Amino acid sequence: MAEQRNSAGDFADRFGLGPAGARTLTTIRWVALMGQLISLLVVHYGLGFPLPLEITLGIVAAGALYNLAIEGVRQAGRAQTTRAAAFGLAFDIAQLGYLLYWTGGLENPFALMLIAPVTVSATILSGAATVWLSFLALVSASVLAVVHQPLPWPREGLELPNVYVFGLWMAIVITTLFIAGYTYRVSRDARRMSDALGATRLALSREQQLSALGGLAAAAAHELGTPLSTIAVVARELRKDLPEGSEWVEDVDLLLSETARCRDILTQLSRQPDQETMGPFKSMPFSAMVEAAAAPHQRDEIVVIIEQHGPDGALDLAAGEGTALTDQPRVVLTPEMNQGIGTLVQNAVQFASETVEITVYWDEATASVIIEDDGPGFASLVLDRLGEPYVSSRAGKDGHMGLGIFIAKTLLERGGASLSFSNRAEGGARVTVQWRRSDLEAA
Repeated sequence: MAEQRNSAGDFADRFGLGPAGARTLTTIRWVALMGQLISLLVVHYGLGFPLPLEITLGIVAAGALYNLAIEGVRQAGRAQTTRAAAFGLAFDIAQLGYLLYWTGGLENPFALMLIAPVTVSATILSGAATVWLSFLALVSASVLAVVHQPLPWPREGLELPNVYVFGLWMAIVITTLFIAGYTYRVSRDARRMSDALGATRLALSREQQLSALGGLAAAAAHELGTPLSTIAVVARELRKDLPEGSEWVEDVDLLLSETARCRDILTQLSRQPDQETMGPFKSMPFSAMVEAAAAPHQRDEIVVIIEQHGPDGALDLAAGEGTALTDQPRVVLTPEMNQGIGTLVQNAVQFASETVEITVYWDEATASVIIEDDGPGFASLVLDRLGEPYVSSRAGKDGHMGLGIFIAKTLLERGGASLSFSNRAEGGARVTVQWRRSDLEAA
């Protein structure tokens, strides 16, 4: 199976946190603001500490206004990016730090809440964002350790010794670094596990879809056998009755040849391949394997050019050159390999205007097949979804169901190949199939 390209963190950095993540952040902020408000009121009116309520409640109100703005953006349907989320957590640290400045600095027991935004960041944001937020929290704690308004005791207050304040500062620093590092590693492992589970589910889904198609193919081969035989008998009778030189002879001959081809295809579909019967005689050079898979799909009106590019340069197989090179991989033409490459070549031939170019490349590490045509190319709307079932730039036209590339991709990925689809700058489509040479030769 092809290597998964993006981790969950990369996905979030590119596309945002999603509705659930943004809603969680705003909910956490509302809980924190409510806790600040209740704490201020209880300490001032319940415990009798003369707090500067005008300033401290204004700081809480500023946090509430910011959260309302974020909630309005979310309700408008705009995704909150990770950069915006990191800025919001930085605002939380600054807001809490300013509130602590007016309420005793690190002497305030709630100074430990500086760790909370860093912990949230380590859970949902990238490592770089967590590092910067940790730095901001530690700077805030360091400033609050020396610069702050005294804690307003109701009567003669308790003056904490500098050693104790330094110990509080060290506790906040160590706790911030430990919790941030540990939480980030645990969350990263959880994201990787989630990615692996998603990739496994996708692979199982593809296998189930391909198995279902295999059953349909076997049923179709069985059901279509009788009517196809009838068509062949009628076509042969028509050929006998037509006089030589008739304008219909060529058409009937074409009908007979296509009927024979359909019968061969149905025979292949209904036959279960036995790997043991293939034997060592099916082992062949990599370029010869590509030729064998492409041969049944060549047409007289489309020129198919096959070139091989080994480490020593390019040689034209169609001209009969280069086939004696011995450094290319030797592979077994398995049914999956034959069907996968053949389907991609057939697709290129059907789309091509005049030419299909097949480039076979190998070196010490990799082996590749590049199939290019001079047709209209892949539709931009479906280019990123090619390889999924029932996705085609011509689905619903001429009986095409959008299954060919899906089947080819699934079969080739079983053998360790990776596929990529693109359009050529000069027009036309390009499909690249690549293996690691060691995997290809081992298979």
